[in-house]
Amino acid sequence: MRSRIKYFIAVMVTIILGLSSRKLSDLPEFISNNAGDMLWASMVYFGFRFWCIHRKLSWAVGCSVAFSFAIEFSQLYQAEWIVGLRNTVIGGLVLGKGFLTVDLVRYVFGIAIAYGLDAYWLRRKWKR
Repeated sequence: MRSRIKYFIAVMVTIILGLSSRKLSDLPEFISNNAGDMLWASMVYFGFRFWCIHRKLSWAVGCSVAFSFAIEFSQLYQAEWIVGLRNTVIGGLVLGKGFLTVDLVRYVFGIAIAYGLDAYWLRRKWKR
């Protein structure tokens, strides 16, 4: 249960950082342009770890990349109903607005960073 709490906290912190990266105007341009997508993919990774805690880290990486890429490629589909869904706040945050190839690179980096944090920090036993 303690491990699930760590991943839940990681998801929440990542969401807060991701939303903040879009709203804080005093961040350097490179960070404000890239951090949101990287953090979104990191949140996806931590979400997979939360739900499937007993799976290997490599499984979570693979599922996170597949899920993130599927969401990005789904943005090529422009039916009226899904465009309407994407125009809502939650729909836009989850499904995105439009396909960008560079987002795929951002997702890989975000998942790699989350994996690194997981492998070297989150998986350590907390001292009592």
